[in-house]
Amino acid sequence: MAKSSFWADFKKFISKGNVIDLAVGVVVGGAFGKITSSLVADIIMPLVGLAVGGLNVSEWKWVLKEAILDAEGKIATAEVAIKYGNFLQMILDFLVIAFCVFCFVRVINKIREKASEEEREAAAAAKAKADAEAKEKADAAAAASAAAQKKIDEERAEELALLREIRDSLKK
Repeated sequence: MAKSSFWADFKKFISKGNVIDLAVGVVVGGAFGKITSSLVADIIMPLVGLAVGGLNVSEWKWVLKEAILDAEGKIATAEVAIKYGNFLQMILDFLVIAFCVFCFVRVINKIREKASEEEREAAAAAKAKADAEAKEKADAAAAASAAAQKKIDEERAEELALLREIRDSLKK
C-alpha cells in the first residue's frame, strides 16, 4: 500500500510544471554555460594572451619545484606548481557568465515592467470607460426619472385643475 502511495506522490511531483520548468532551466543553463565558456576560452582569452605577449593565459603557473628527470629522460618526480592562469581564466569565465545572465535578467525584467505598465494602463482605461458608461447610465436614469416626475407633476396639476373646476361649478 505504501509503495503505490509513494509512486503516486512521485508521479504527482514529476508532473508538476515547476519541476519540468526547472529541468528545462538546467538544460538551457548548461548549454548557456558552454557557450559563454567557449566565448571566454576561444575569443576573449586568446586576445588577453596576445595582449600580454602571446602566452596562453590558462598555462600561466608559478613553479614551486621543477620536475626531475631520470637518466632516460622520463619524469622521476613531477613538477609542483600553482596554476594561477587557469584560475584567472575561470574567474573571467564566471564574470562573463554573470554579466550575460545579468543582462538577460535585466532585459526580461524590463519586458515584464513594460507589460505590467501596459496592463495597468489598460485596466485604468477600462475602469475609466466603465465609470463613464456608469455615469452615462446614471445621467440617463436621472433624466428619465426627472421626465417621469415632470409627467406625474403635470398630470397632478391637470387633476387639481379639474378638481377645482368641479368644486367651483358645484358652488354655483
